[in-house]
Amino acid sequence: MGREKETTKVAYTVEQLVAFNRYNPDILPDLENYVNDQVSSQTYSLEANLCLLRLYQFEPEKMSSQIVARILVKALMAMPAPDFSLCLFLIPERVQMEEQFKTLIVLSHYLETGRFRQFWDEAAKSRHIVEAVPGFEQAIQRHAAHVLSLTYQNIPRTVLAEAINMEGLSLDKFLEHQVANSGWVIEKSQGRGQLIVLPRNEFNDPALKKNAADSVPLEHITRIFPILS
Repeated sequence: MGREKETTKVAYTVEQLVAFNRYNPDILPDLENYVNDQVSSQTYSLEANLCLLRLYQFEPEKMSSQIVARILVKALMAMPAPDFSLCLFLIPERVQMEEQFKTLIVLSHYLETGRFRQFWDEAAKSRHIVEAVPGFEQAIQRHAAHVLSLTYQNIPRTVLAEAINMEGLSLDKFLEHQVANSGWVIEKSQGRGQLIVLPRNEFNDPALKKNAADSVPLEHITRIFPILS
């Protein structure tokens, strides 16, 4: 009985490994498996992925290009968070020069600059990279819709269709969801088909931005008085 207890291994979660053993190269296989788990389960852990990329810096001969590509695709899916840049910073330039990584860098640039049509055109040429990660297209569509909602008060249906790379019944279902959950309104536009009216916010409506800036919470004012005195 005593011998059995001595040989029993304690199973640690990936979160525990990252928190307490992040610089131990022995956890590399666990972190690589965790990347694949994130892909299959459509979950995401930036901290674990950054930990793996740091370990690759110390063990470059163990670097898996497939794993790194999956990490970058997952980071793209987290837009508008800066995850892609954080990950790229830990990847050596010689690795970044590989074709698949050059493609992902171009895709990130298109997303960051709101050039969605160019993004979808480029992504279509690299389906073998992005389609290896389930949920990629849906994540980018949500990001594009978010950017549009922060930029415009209303947009033609055709502009939305191009930005999210969707048309026909798929676009109809997307719009139904946005109307039900995000406050979008669909109107008929004379001679231009449907017009999508987006909720006003401080980013797409200067008046709201001004009002938000003018309204200083009372607790902030009370904190200033002791400083001035």
